[in-house]
Amino acid sequence: MDAIFISQPENRYYLSGFHGSAGFLLITNRDAILATDFRYTEQAGNQAPGFEIFEVTGDMSSWFPELTSGLNLKNMGVESRHIVLALYNQLSEILKKCELRINLVPLDGLVESLRVIKEPEEIELIRRAAAISDQAFTHIETIIRAGMSEREVAWEVEKFMREHDSEALPFDVIVASGPNAALPHAKPSARLIDTNEPVLIDIGARIEGYCSDLSRTLCLGTDDTFAKIYRVVLDAQVSAMSIIKEGNTAGQVDNAARDVIQQAGYGEAFGHALGHGVGLAPHESPRLGPGSQELLTSGMVFTVEPGIYLKGWGGVRIEDLVIMENGIINVISRARKGKND
Repeated sequence: MDAIFISQPENRYYLSGFHGSAGFLLITNRDAILATDFRYTEQAGNQAPGFEIFEVTGDMSSWFPELTSGLNLKNMGVESRHIVLALYNQLSEILKKCELRINLVPLDGLVESLRVIKEPEEIELIRRAAAISDQAFTHIETIIRAGMSEREVAWEVEKFMREHDSEALPFDVIVASGPNAALPHAKPSARLIDTNEPVLIDIGARIEGYCSDLSRTLCLGTDDTFAKIYRVVLDAQVSAMSIIKEGNTAGQVDNAARDVIQQAGYGEAFGHALGHGVGLAPHESPRLGPGSQELLTSGMVFTVEPGIYLKGWGGVRIEDLVIMENGIINVISRARKGKND
């Protein structure tokens, strides 16, 4: 390839430092160009000092030929995981109409593969984000009570994190009580939380673009089923963490947790992967799931989050954020794991 055309927002920020909401990068072996409109040109100049700032005006057909003029491009990579069909067709039509002999080459995860290994500065930002979500959970433990709605609890969590320096949250807060907790990605509802039932809370903060991810499950009271399932999920997490080391595959770690849940008789109730990478996106590589051959390597940041979900009753998920350092993991989530821990 003679150039790569970056459209994915997190990749644009990762490579340039520019965090405006609109723009593209065009990178060759000699040129680094950030194309954005008049709203962001001053910001782009401050945040991306190594880039030439190209101001776009009007439709792409009016500025793209000028952007590529004189660069002698033959093959240009485009981000196939992000670029939509309409934009791909628009680029193709522009190239054809202007007789630009540039071949569009689909790229799959090129920049994402660089983002998998975190630099120390990135890890520090993730630690700061994790500290905010830990504090938010500690806060909600002190005020949650039977009779509050899921939405009330979710708002208290979001409000706390924003008041404690989090940027816009990386994903919507999940608060799911009773049968709703059987839905791994349930949305907070008007349902009132009751005693003796699971309350699943999944939250994340963001600092300078970098995310955290934390899940805890509470029970306001006592329930034998909750205590049993909570123990199985916690044992599964401990089992998985015990084998995480440099060179093991993500699939091996997933299997370690899955085996514990299977042996307890809940194998069919653990339907999602064990974990995922966290960084500029709340879900990125590596993927800790069945059959994954991704090798775990120092510098990776990912979650370990086994869960059991029973229709009509609810669910339990325990999620911690970990960092691979010097071949072993360091758990950075500090929030208490509830009465049963």
